Amino acid sequence: MFIEQPPRIIRWLYPRAYWRMDKNVKAVYLTFDDGPIPGITPWVLDLLDKYHIKATFFLVGDNVRKHPEEFKMIVERGHRLGNHTYNHIRGFEYLSKNYLENTDKANELIQTDLFRPPHGHMRWGQYMILRNKYRIVMWDLVTRDYSKCLNGPQVLGKVKKYVRNGSIITFHDSIKSEKNLKYALPKAIEWLLEQGYEFKVFD
Repeated sequence: MFIEQPPRIIRWLYPRAYWRMDKNVKAVYLTFDDGPIPGITPWVLDLLDKYHIKATFFLVGDNVRKHPEEFKMIVERGHRLGNHTYNHIRGFEYLSKNYLENTDKANELIQTDLFRPPHGHMRWGQYMILRNKYRIVMWDLVTRDYSKCLNGPQVLGKVKKYVRNGSIITFHDSIKSEKNLKYALPKAIEWLLEQGYEFKVFD
């Protein structure tokens, strides 16, 4: 549970970040990290179109550079964009100057007011600067679709176990997540709709 649904003490580290939205509204916020990736991101987009769902994509700048057509597809289909740094780097492993420059480099391509730090890691100084430039979006439920220790049904089980009103749900449109994603995402969407959840994006 520590990974799938961060405890309150972890959420206190970044108090102005979005971890969960309105707990009084039966809605979830579907997010995807690490794209765009050919063959995976288009599959996600087609699935979202099937269910008339809009989501938020936290994009890696270098992937946007390498895969402009997939990026264009996300934009043209009306989804929300977020910055996930240019090289998917951990804040703890970089000097703040370099980390912030990497984030700015990504935003030259993405142009958004939303930011999610890769792995959820930021130094305090990085957070203090970034929170004045972006709305920082973390998560209330990470599916762990990237994990080699989990299979598709187990990833789906994470959604069913931990989702609640206002959950920000994180999947990954990445190569290492592909197998689990393609099993769990359509079944998770159908189950969430059956439970009466609405899908929202950030204003």
